[in-house]
Amino acid sequence: MTHAQLVAKAVIWLRSYRCGVVLSEQALSSGEMPDAIGWKGACHSVLVECKISRADFLADRDKPFRRKPETGVGCERFYFTPRALVRIDELPKGWGLLEYHNRRIAMVCPSARNLRIDVGFRYEMNLLLASLRRVEIRIEPQTITEFLKWKNRMLEYNRGSWPEGIVPSEDEPNSFLDDKPTPSAV
Repeated sequence: MTHAQLVAKAVIWLRSYRCGVVLSEQALSSGEMPDAIGWKGACHSVLVECKISRADFLADRDKPFRRKPETGVGCERFYFTPRALVRIDELPKGWGLLEYHNRRIAMVCPSARNLRIDVGFRYEMNLLLASLRRVEIRIEPQTITEFLKWKNRMLEYNRGSWPEGIVPSEDEPNSFLDDKPTPSAV
């Protein structure tokens, strides 16, 4: 299995772990480049670092944001490896372990849920804002706001009726707009 294949599996796992927004291999201003990171409701983030060799796992310990974990991202943090590559007692404090074997992902060790502090939150916000800006550049001449209002244009084109299968934006479920943390984010 290649690193890219494991990252693709991590993205799938994050979606199954109920992360509504997922990014992979995007650089942060801190120098960290998460293999995959996702967000659930109440700004709860889940980091997945993919390692396909022992050498890669051991080298990861020397990165500045591993030496100073308070500068890292992810309320929850996981290493994701092929089976038996890493022992639980080798994990940094609070980190979880996901393993891939026989086309299945197993959570061998859960992560603590409170690993991110304000510094990491700011890095995550910077990442999300930079990502939105990249989207806005790609959809030019529209702005993100105009792009998100495409349903209003559909309503106009359909003489006041919603096309089949389309609901008003305010009726779409969006856990990121809820004020209360979801049970998974507590």
